[in-house]
Amino acid sequence: MLDPDLLDGPAIPTRRSGARRLRREWTFVIPTAVIVLELVVSLFPAVFAGLFGNGDPRLCDLHRSADPPAPGHPFGFDTQGCDVYANVICGARSSIAVGLTATAISVTIALIVGTVAGFYGRIADQVISRITDVFLGFPFILGAIVVLNSVGHRDTLAVAMVLGLFGWPTMARLVRSSVRSVASLDYVLAATTMGLTRLRIVTRYVLPNAISPVLIFATISVGAVIIAESTLTYLGVGLQPPAISWGLQIAAGSRHFQTSPHMLLYPSIFLAVTVLAVIVLGEGLRAAFDPRRQQ
Repeated sequence: MLDPDLLDGPAIPTRRSGARRLRREWTFVIPTAVIVLELVVSLFPAVFAGLFGNGDPRLCDLHRSADPPAPGHPFGFDTQGCDVYANVICGARSSIAVGLTATAISVTIALIVGTVAGFYGRIADQVISRITDVFLGFPFILGAIVVLNSVGHRDTLAVAMVLGLFGWPTMARLVRSSVRSVASLDYVLAATTMGLTRLRIVTRYVLPNAISPVLIFATISVGAVIIAESTLTYLGVGLQPPAISWGLQIAAGSRHFQTSPHMLLYPSIFLAVTVLAVIVLGEGLRAAFDPRRQQ
């Protein structure tokens, strides 16, 4: 009898060749280094905030309101006399947490919905496709604004859940397309002929070989979600004080840009560098694992 383990598809060699190519690409090495640093900063903000000054973003002195950069305070002070550097460092946690959590929620929903639609097809595919069309009919930001306006307390989890709720439809269509492609391959048909359960076929042979494009898209989506969180917060419907995030700092700094540009400049730079690193990493992954480059 044929060993089911022999049915593994061609994704392993493809992934290996893609991984070897990634180690030589600056579009992977540099963004990865930046992202790892950002993650470490978000996990231990007090350590990095303490490198300059007192490191406490809530320790403020109104006598130093909107003061420019000074020794021990390289980014200056905001209108409340709080250290901008400490706020930028501590704000990384909320912004990155929203991006990762919302993307994880979107990917989870997309994998379940897209796999059911792509593998089972027929009625399930029709129903799920129509539901997906309904969600795609709502503009991403507009839908999030409507829902968040009805939420009483908008913390990191609430904002992430709302963004994740509106972020899954495009991923679900990608999962559906990828699953349908893999489900028609010979090794999947052989597994079906051998009488393996559908659950085992999906989890063992279909998803492992269909998930790569979804994960690459999800990597790019993290940057988009971070921007969306900052946009919503800037509009007043995202995170609320006493939370600390780049979006809140940009919203506050934009009101005093002409007199105190440092309040807007530094959180904007950190936001831009983080989002750019995530997007470049996603593009690098997509190029490395593109089947047309495996020749």
